[in-house]
Amino acid sequence: MQTIPEIKAAEGETRALRRWFHAHPELAFEETETSDLIAKTLRGYGIEVHRGLGRTGVVGVLRAGDGKRSIGLRADMDALPMQELNTFAHRSQYPGKMHACGHDGHMAMLLGAARHLARTRDIDGTIVFIFSPAEENGSGAKVMVDEGVFRQFPVDAVFGLHNWPGLPVNSFGLRPGPILAGCTNFDIRIIGVGAHAAFPHDGKDPILTGSQIVAALQGIITRNKNPMDTAVLSVTQFNGGEARNIVPDTATLAGTIRAFNEKTLDLIESRMHTIVQNIAAAQECRAELVIKRYPPTVNTSAETRFAAEVMKSIVDDEAKVDADVVPTMGSEDFAYMLQARPGAFAFLGAGDGEHREQGHGPGPCALHNTSYDFNDEILALGSTYWVELSRRWLRGRPARL
Repeated sequence: MQTIPEIKAAEGETRALRRWFHAHPELAFEETETSDLIAKTLRGYGIEVHRGLGRTGVVGVLRAGDGKRSIGLRADMDALPMQELNTFAHRSQYPGKMHACGHDGHMAMLLGAARHLARTRDIDGTIVFIFSPAEENGSGAKVMVDEGVFRQFPVDAVFGLHNWPGLPVNSFGLRPGPILAGCTNFDIRIIGVGAHAAFPHDGKDPILTGSQIVAALQGIITRNKNPMDTAVLSVTQFNGGEARNIVPDTATLAGTIRAFNEKTLDLIESRMHTIVQNIAAAQECRAELVIKRYPPTVNTSAETRFAAEVMKSIVDDEAKVDADVVPTMGSEDFAYMLQARPGAFAFLGAGDGEHREQGHGPGPCALHNTSYDFNDEILALGSTYWVELSRRWLRGRPARL
């Protein structure tokens, strides 16, 4: 592995930033302390700072030389609404909030790269550092795109990086085309007529209706979708009723759909509307279906090849392209940035959890787990990747180190 020596030497500062972020998690569009520290840190490096896009988003701009090429580098900022089980010193200080997906590390790695690039300024063009809010629950990347982040700060391509537990340290995961699934979140409200449980014929049962809907929705995956198109539909919530002897007036269902192309999501959503409305009508109930879709994260071929060559030069050809870990049914709002600009989203191996300090929780070191903690051993590698990717992109070639 070839991390940049100066970045490795400054690893303590980067680690301190990461652990501050971990101890002070903020939820979607609430990242005020987080964005304040990012802006202050970037200004301290001599980087031009812009705020306000995506409400709490931060954009740093570094220009050097007279080159016309430009590149965007993105890190996400928000935490999850989870109660952390870890008890080590840098655990969350805010009850019910936790950096359980590694966004604390993503921010720190990008700041580490910004520090080195600002000090050396050995680039010929423009680097746009994008710190986007609300990746987990609010599509903050879409908000930034809609509000004109790429009109105000044009880039030739944009790149993202996510830590990946289970993938070995000092390796990357990358592939052209879909790397993360599109996601459709759905909510179904069934409106019936309440009745005494001893006299169900006096009412219209939303629980029975909901049960039939749950079963029928699985038929979309097994009988309507082409078996060659990967997709999953999961009903994850079913709520209704308050007393065992009352048929309730309403019941609610919620869940998610994942697929790697928009046509498959179109098909599933269309069939959902038909099934929900017709089953409800057959049971003399009414139903309301609300759907919110996030697109698949699709890497463009040329930019993916470029990023892979940079990775291989850093980890001595150990970069994993088309590795078993990808594509994955997880989803990412970085997809909206890739709809607006060419680019590539990649995984950085985080290991199997052995890095965790004394005081970690009893669960696995997996994303979205209450015992998760980012692996600080990969901070220097992530920052090195950002620096080398930027330098070589602005030069127009991914030459070996």
